[in-house]
Amino acid sequence: MLDYPLLAALAAVIREGGFDRAAAVLGVTPSAVSQRIRALEDRVGAALVVRSQPPVPTETGARLCAHVERVRLLEGELAADLPGLAGQGPPALPVAVNADSLGSWFLPAAARFSEATGALLHLLLDDEEHTAARLRSGEVLAAVTADPAAVPGCRTRPLGALRYVACASPAFIARHFPQGVTAAALTHAPVLQFDRKDGLQARWLRRHLDLPLAASTHQLPSTQGFLDACLLGLGWALHPLPLAAAPLAEGRLVELLPGAALEVPLHWQHARLGARLLEALTREVAAEARRCLIPPDAGIAGLAGKD
Repeated sequence: MLDYPLLAALAAVIREGGFDRAAAVLGVTPSAVSQRIRALEDRVGAALVVRSQPPVPTETGARLCAHVERVRLLEGELAADLPGLAGQGPPALPVAVNADSLGSWFLPAAARFSEATGALLHLLLDDEEHTAARLRSGEVLAAVTADPAAVPGCRTRPLGALRYVACASPAFIARHFPQGVTAAALTHAPVLQFDRKDGLQARWLRRHLDLPLAASTHQLPSTQGFLDACLLGLGWALHPLPLAAAPLAEGRLVELLPGAALEVPLHWQHARLGARLLEALTREVAAEARRCLIPPDAGIAGLAGKD
């Protein structure tokens, strides 16, 4: 039989990103957390954690973390049906979502779900190319991802595509593109990037102009801050159309190449177990995606991935 206090220590280390943080959440010392994980490794007969910064699970550790999160969800659903377990508190769903989805369309679905079910959401931000890895590691039970391949033990469904447009402020356009948006000008005009994982600007340049990303870049890991920086003329960048539409209509942003958009297909994946809450969240996410994203069968151009 599995020892759940030991499993809880493993899951906390991975979820919180360190032994000290896990200890604080569990109310024990970091040494106690480390001892519990060593005891679990002895019992399983395999290493479960790569002790890096932050710690990452081995393949076996990831499977155990996923099991723990699913058990927590099932217990939460059971507590909702049994008044005697009400002291357990509302169930919490860990979900991975990319920042642009969170900032442009995901939150209304999250709000409706929480209001209808009383469940909590613990949202983990990561690039859409990497959120599926959070499912595999057991950190989350559902994810908005660019990966269409189902993670083992999960269901997947296409959501549609988030459309991005390359924009800059009128003042930035006048300063850096006085002769138009040319290849020469693009090698010198500063670019905004969300973080080192952000490849959208480079993808747009390859697809529409067959150019590499050669200009200097600012890094700004905030969806709203990213848009504000562009409005203030710090650089040019790609923005989700739901966020950029109003500034474009008002003339506060200008498309670099009108009509040259980039569509990033998104998918929703969630664990098969604990279906009641996850299916409720899935319904809300799918409904919001239908309102805000390009339909999956719309002949999407500019697909995500390396060109």
